[in-house]
Amino acid sequence: MKLRIFTEPQEGASYDELLAVAQATERLGFDAFFRSDHYQRIGQGDPGSGSTDAWITLAGLARETSRIRLGTLVSPATFRLPGPLAISVAQVDQMSGGRVELGFGTGWYENEHTSYGIPFPPVGERFDRFEEQLRIVTGLWDAEGTYSFDGAHYQLKDSPALPKPAQRPHPPIIIGGFGAKRTPRLAAKYADEFNVPFRTVDESGTHFDTVRQAADAAGRTVRMSVAQTVCVAADQAGLERRAGAIGTDLAQLRVNGLAGTPAEVLGKLEQFSKVGAERVYLQVMDLTDLDHLELIAAEILPHV
Repeated sequence: MKLRIFTEPQEGASYDELLAVAQATERLGFDAFFRSDHYQRIGQGDPGSGSTDAWITLAGLARETSRIRLGTLVSPATFRLPGPLAISVAQVDQMSGGRVELGFGTGWYENEHTSYGIPFPPVGERFDRFEEQLRIVTGLWDAEGTYSFDGAHYQLKDSPALPKPAQRPHPPIIIGGFGAKRTPRLAAKYADEFNVPFRTVDESGTHFDTVRQAADAAGRTVRMSVAQTVCVAADQAGLERRAGAIGTDLAQLRVNGLAGTPAEVLGKLEQFSKVGAERVYLQVMDLTDLDHLELIAAEILPHV
């Protein structure tokens, strides 16, 4: 099992704060640094200086790290046209020496679209656009020569289909979610990894099974992963302090996240492993608490 650090900069984080976490992620031996792709804080609280752009951030981190994988969980199709998105991800992949992964989704948070003038169509149309974008982005990366596409929402004519990513045929694509029909089908066709965010072990296993069945029918293999809020400490006082710092109830975190002593968290990671999770994205909400990462690296990482 690979452990990856996952951040939510829209809750208030500067590039320098993200850089410190990413470099600690690399130094401490974690597999990857991922960030959300949002333009506005979700829920109440101090937004700080606001969010940073995901792919601009990852471009910077690509030059200031050397080993860890870098990616989004997840970039909404609503934010970018598919051609420019393919260019951005390919360029960051080149800048990182082939360490980028594209987490990709339909988009769901209407408020940030309204705040920044981004169209937010109904969910059915968002899925239609998402599917076309998956076809276009992978088509541009894979094309030898020019690339054209004639869809209901996007049309490309004689694109030079450049630049190309460093990874061939292309960077891994991560699709996540809870849909029972379109999500499994799209994951089976396009995804290298399927992610279930913030669900119990049993719920995650159920969603894994649905995608596995779709992938088997398509003759493909898709890696399974989960995202979980993490809160680890050596004792109850430390756990309460860390949960309080992120404004989350510790009892709920124990049920719906990865909270507890290192031994308790290792036990839950084993449960996720048994249902097929090969990667776990540890959602770290307090980006100033690098001691938290040190503890996880020392007491949990060597045992997974």
